[in-house]
Amino acid sequence: MSKPLIGITTRNGRDPDLHPTTALQHTYTNAIVQAGGLPILIPSMLPEEDFLDLYSRVDGVLFTGGGDVSLEYFSGVDHPRIGEVDKPRDVTELTLMRAAVSDGKPILGICRGAQVMNVALGGTLYTHIHDQLPRALDHDYPGDLRRVLVHSVNLDASSRSAQIFGEAVLQVNSLHHQGLKDLAPGLRAAGHSSDGLVEVAELPEHPYAISVQWHPEWLTDQLPTRRLFKSFVDAAGK
Repeated sequence: MSKPLIGITTRNGRDPDLHPTTALQHTYTNAIVQAGGLPILIPSMLPEEDFLDLYSRVDGVLFTGGGDVSLEYFSGVDHPRIGEVDKPRDVTELTLMRAAVSDGKPILGICRGAQVMNVALGGTLYTHIHDQLPRALDHDYPGDLRRVLVHSVNLDASSRSAQIFGEAVLQVNSLHHQGLKDLAPGLRAAGHSSDGLVEVAELPEHPYAISVQWHPEWLTDQLPTRRLFKSFVDAAGK
């Protein structure tokens, strides 16, 4: 039996010699392999015809973390902390997200991927949480703290996400300065941090569309995290 083919979005960058690159951390591919999937990268510099052709061949799409979504795609407040805007990536991911929602193709969004899901469907973002959400936690931990658990996420017991994780409260890392503000129509908040920020969102009417604001690909030593990736790959295999 062939393994589900999982398309993983990528960022555009440059190597030390300033040559353009297509980049992705191995933690994403490792998490998909561990869950029984076969990862394939989706470059963010292809013409639409080509990335949609690639999309048509995969069984599910993992939307990864990265820089900020351009303000032109939602009603956000400009802020000096906005950075690493990658417009070809925005075009690729927003188009792929809308296609996967329309087609019922399994979706897992991580960090930026959660923000892309909300923006693609008509929602908005805090462009810098610390200045725009009263009494906000510190969600933007600097340095290499990807495996450090810094706050809890409380899950809605009636949500699909709570059933997948198998826990009522999760302990997570946090590496983002933006977050979901106004939820898009049809999108459900399934988990929050103690300051009220949406940390898990899902589309109840979709076969499988879940997004999380933290970085579970660095926490695959946790059973709830492994359940998340396994449920996504299993959904893609159906």
